[in-house]
Amino acid sequence: MRHTKVIAFANNKGGSGKSTTASNVGAALAQAGKRVLMIDGDMQMNLTLSFMDEEQALTYAKNGDNLYSVMKNGKDLSAVIIPALYENLDLVPSSTLMSGIEFDLFTKWQREFILKKALDGVKTSGEYDYIFIDAPPTLGGWVMNIICASDYVVIPVEASPWGVFGLANMVEFIEEVRAIAPQVAILGIAITKADERKKYFKETSAALREQEAFPLFNTIIHTDSAVEWAQDQSTPVVTCKRSSRSAKEYTELAKEIENYAGR
Repeated sequence: MRHTKVIAFANNKGGSGKSTTASNVGAALAQAGKRVLMIDGDMQMNLTLSFMDEEQALTYAKNGDNLYSVMKNGKDLSAVIIPALYENLDLVPSSTLMSGIEFDLFTKWQREFILKKALDGVKTSGEYDYIFIDAPPTLGGWVMNIICASDYVVIPVEASPWGVFGLANMVEFIEEVRAIAPQVAILGIAITKADERKKYFKETSAALREQEAFPLFNTIIHTDSAVEWAQDQSTPVVTCKRSSRSAKEYTELAKEIENYAGR
């Protein structure tokens, strides 16, 4: 039986490439033969839109076959898992109604662990090697729920002056959550949207590598027009542009994440 590992992709700074990193690492692991469940925890639905077009995504958002229904109504998570049209890869879509999740959680008993309880059955079933959760770019009760349900957190950081802004807050938040969910650990920081021609890239990457508070993945994800093309096609770049620079980098990052999580 598989020992399922739950990994959250989180950063309170928007534009970090979080959803793109989650979708492509998940797809790369699926291509390598791992069974992966992707859970979209963001009302922007970017992870969902990485695997289906807008019309399909809105259909799932409206018909109740989404994560919000699980959190709001106590629906069985397994009932909203759909195949993502790629071998070994399944998806739990999000909904724009997730915008109200903080309010919905407020009145619930042990609200920090509702997602964890909803995941327990799927996690212990041995169906998946990995469960990836894409968190919204905020710090609050819902992100706390996601982290409490996870074994690890991957923090994508854009290689820009503003990219590292707030990183300390994200790390501090995770440490605070560990008071009630001691199993969770930061798996690593992933540098994304890198442009080596820019001076700030060298400054940002050097600053991240000099710190010793958390691990830093060796693989750097560079800016690549193939990513935008893939997003326009509602598909991960590792599945549609396998020879592109970014596809190769996401595949290498997936190997690193698998190696780190297996320690």
